[in-house]
Amino acid sequence: MSKDNQSAISVSNLTKKYKDSLAVDNISFEVKKGEIFAFLGPNGAGKTTTIKMLTTLLSPTSGSIKVNGFNPQTQQDQVRQSFGIVFQDSSIDEELTAYENMDFHGVLYKVNKVDRQTRIKKLLEMVDLLDKKDNLVKTFSGGMRRRLEIARGLLHYPQIFFLDEPTLGLDPQTRNKIWAYIKDLNKSHQTTIFFTTHYMEEADHYASRVGIIDRGQIITIDTPSNLKTKYEAKNLEQVFLKLTGKKIRSEAAESNMQNMIRRRRMKV
Repeated sequence: MSKDNQSAISVSNLTKKYKDSLAVDNISFEVKKGEIFAFLGPNGAGKTTTIKMLTTLLSPTSGSIKVNGFNPQTQQDQVRQSFGIVFQDSSIDEELTAYENMDFHGVLYKVNKVDRQTRIKKLLEMVDLLDKKDNLVKTFSGGMRRRLEIARGLLHYPQIFFLDEPTLGLDPQTRNKIWAYIKDLNKSHQTTIFFTTHYMEEADHYASRVGIIDRGQIITIDTPSNLKTKYEAKNLEQVFLKLTGKKIRSEAAESNMQNMIRRRRMKV
């Protein structure tokens, strides 16, 4: 466990360089245990790269990370047992039933059979899918699949839950229901929530604190209310636009911009 009992995630001077770009540029931040933390930024800002380093999918170029007190580079198994994750793109097997997807995940995480069966039933009930447990996932709507992914990510009792655009493309009713699950999870189990979203009202309404990253660098971290006061904004979207600009971003444009910044630095 971490020496700092207050930190679920600790990042210090984290950098990720590729051949032609600097994706994450010397960032440092902490997320407290039991906190709901929103990680916001335009396309290509460095959000996904950071999450991949936190969740053992990428190795940093330099800097240090602790997730639940463990190092993602040298203690991968302990880190992976510590977190659950819902990716932006669906990772559910469509040719399996809801129950089979859950059961397979439990086997991978070595949850014993008795606990697995009890836990699957409880979680499917929580996301209103127990009556659909024997249905093939390919028959599910987008909202049902998202709810199943949330249930699956919680099966091994994670202390930290990463959510990458958890409500992307969902109708308001489903979005509200998913956030009700997340809030209840955070309140009842003190699960730390680390999420990204382009729906600024979600971050404004649900996050304890917000971190905004752009061009690989952390611009600011604070509570939504403090950010709105500081930047004289009515809502978090106005804050976001003031800090990151109003021009439309694309992954390709951001990559070109980062390459240009890198070349300029090399000339200095």
